[in-house]
Amino acid sequence: MNDSPRSSARPRTAKAGKPYRRPKKDPVRILAFEALRAVDERDAYANLVLPPLLRKAREGGDGNNFDSRDAALATELVYGTLRRQGTYDAIIAACVDRPLREVDPPVLDVLALGAHQLLGTRIPTHAAVSASVELARVVLGDGRAKFVNAVLRKVAANDLDGWLEKVAPSYEDDAEDHLAVVHSHPRWVVSALWDALGGGRAGIEDLLEADNERPEVTLVARPGRSTTAELLDALGEESALPGRWSPYAVRMAEGGEPGALDAVREGRAGVQDEGSQLVAAALAAAPIEGRDELWLDGCAGPGGKAALLAALAAGRGAALLASEKQPHRARLVERALAGNPGPYQVVAADGTRPPWLPGSFDRVLMDVPCSGLGALRRRPEARWRRRPEDLDGFAPLQRGLLREALSAVRVGGVVGYATCSPHLAETRIVVEDVLKGRGGAEPVEAEWIDVRPLMPGVAGLGEGPDVQLWPHLHGTDAMYLALLRRTA
Repeated sequence: MNDSPRSSARPRTAKAGKPYRRPKKDPVRILAFEALRAVDERDAYANLVLPPLLRKAREGGDGNNFDSRDAALATELVYGTLRRQGTYDAIIAACVDRPLREVDPPVLDVLALGAHQLLGTRIPTHAAVSASVELARVVLGDGRAKFVNAVLRKVAANDLDGWLEKVAPSYEDDAEDHLAVVHSHPRWVVSALWDALGGGRAGIEDLLEADNERPEVTLVARPGRSTTAELLDALGEESALPGRWSPYAVRMAEGGEPGALDAVREGRAGVQDEGSQLVAAALAAAPIEGRDELWLDGCAGPGGKAALLAALAAGRGAALLASEKQPHRARLVERALAGNPGPYQVVAADGTRPPWLPGSFDRVLMDVPCSGLGALRRRPEARWRRRPEDLDGFAPLQRGLLREALSAVRVGGVVGYATCSPHLAETRIVVEDVLKGRGGAEPVEAEWIDVRPLMPGVAGLGEGPDVQLWPHLHGTDAMYLALLRRTA
């Protein structure tokens, strides 16, 4: 989104001799517009903004008739528009007579919502244009509604394929820009993902397309507290499937509500991507010699991996210390761990200046802050919000956290370095820099552990010893994991 000044809607009067017709208020599209404005104006995330808006619509005021179908349509409009924003911007730019930066952001949001209805859904053309113009009358005013009407009628002149032929450069002329427009990713993200993935055109196109698909809702049955059989039985065979890879995973059918399950409400199960489950399970399965009594999750918020680690540790008589720098996120970790049968403790602490003594732990997980490029299915707005220079800000923190993790573990113990990003600058390069002492720090005495045998049955894990998961290959977020054993 650009930084153009926002302008408020002003009341309009009818032309002389023509009766004024009040615009029709469509609660679904008004809600979708409000969500997009929050994402733009407040840098909010749709997955945090949308649930309270939907809840408010169901509970009161004009939302008395707001049902599950309305909620599904509003969700599709918001997420579909955000995922395809780059493509729609290119199309809208071809239909207006000024640079997009000169179009007010609220107008662009209405145009993008209209473009998604025209090009990305089965809503009939006349209905998509009419509903978008009525939305514009309500939230922008009659004057700018005419502009919206004119632009969307131009958009409606072609289907999506037809527009892509017009606005995207050919693959042969500029492969990265072609992929960026067709698959709605910033060019720099296309380049970074392609470098990390390697290979030719088919693989990167599959990955970019997977980023634009709605992810499954995946549950985790926390060992000792719940089972996949319990979750499958509660959901019914038509509403759930076992996980593809994790022994603790259950995949919900589209439209299911996790909070309706007793196990989820009671904290015995939770919502957790299968890739995240595999990371925690692999760390717990890594072979070590000697004691195995105290584990650390050094970047524990919001608590999904910590809850699984705590349950796995409890099964072995081990304890977990979960540390999170931000107090409000530490409270989320406490909530996720509540009721765990084994011993655990949650602290608000900075992992780069830890309160624990060196060599205190047998297993350490550092799931470090990162760009989040591995979770673009769930947070589509992140692709437009991130910039290449953001990685320079994460780099010192990631290296510092990994160095402290290797200091925190005893000799012979295991450290897991994880990110929800496949960007090489956040994954293997970080690990190699820390091990080799690049950047002026002392080298660290540690050896790589091959992660692949610790993810049994998972195909396409590459040459090792570290592992990169992919949405298009594994159906997971693009989680990265390196396992290191401290040797001195």
